[in-house]
Amino acid sequence: MASAFPVSKALKYLLVVGGALVMLFPFAWAVITSITPGGSVLASPPDFTPEGANLGAYGKLLEVTPFWRILLNSAWIGAASTILQLVTSAMAAYAFARLPFPGRGALFAVYLATLMVPLQVLIVPLFIEMRTFNLIDTYFAVLAPTIASAFGVFLLRQAIAQVPKEFDEAAVLDGAGHFRIFALIVVPLIRPALATFAIFGFMASWNSYLWPLVIIKSPEFMTLPLGLAELHGRFTTEWNVVMAGSVVSVVPILILYLFAQKHVIASVAQSGLK
Repeated sequence: MASAFPVSKALKYLLVVGGALVMLFPFAWAVITSITPGGSVLASPPDFTPEGANLGAYGKLLEVTPFWRILLNSAWIGAASTILQLVTSAMAAYAFARLPFPGRGALFAVYLATLMVPLQVLIVPLFIEMRTFNLIDTYFAVLAPTIASAFGVFLLRQAIAQVPKEFDEAAVLDGAGHFRIFALIVVPLIRPALATFAIFGFMASWNSYLWPLVIIKSPEFMTLPLGLAELHGRFTTEWNVVMAGSVVSVVPILILYLFAQKHVIASVAQSGLK
């Protein structure tokens, strides 16, 4: 029995490392392809250590496309969408978790039911609404449907429900109202959940393709998924250029997760303990 434990532990580590390598391989292959000279990309068998590796594909990417403008568009739209979702979702979650009002449970159930409605069903009504207000081909049109999130309300409501109500009662005795309780007590205690939802919200905005494709017509308003799709159409045979764009699109999300991973792990751990 004494020797069985190290073997089982080694097998667990082996499985974890193997899973990590499988998950990292596509990104590693994209990086390798992006620095591979164009003529060697389709070499058979694949070369994981290409000769003459260079950053020429990245230079061409910036030369033939307004990639910095596209990247900036996605970055600020993603940041604005995430901040607005955090504000609206946290306030709505506090109302559902802490404020008793008639029909609260039924309203929350209806609100959650909207998660079952796919975006494809809402495309036409949203487009008509934006056209009515002359908002087609604007930044606001891209941003507007992402201001509120039913998933965010659900996630943050669950987090707020875990905060002991005794904190609220103590704050009320000190003369605090709902706004102070929300801002000074609840929000600091649900930071892991807020960080987790921020990553989900930013990723959803960063990777959004269908709605920007429908509502955006001008190149200056183009977001990253649209830019990558156009890049793939223009450089179908130059995979190093296409992969250079893909690598640039992944790096910001990777950096965001590395900064917020501590809060994400804490949020998952708290949910598991509950």
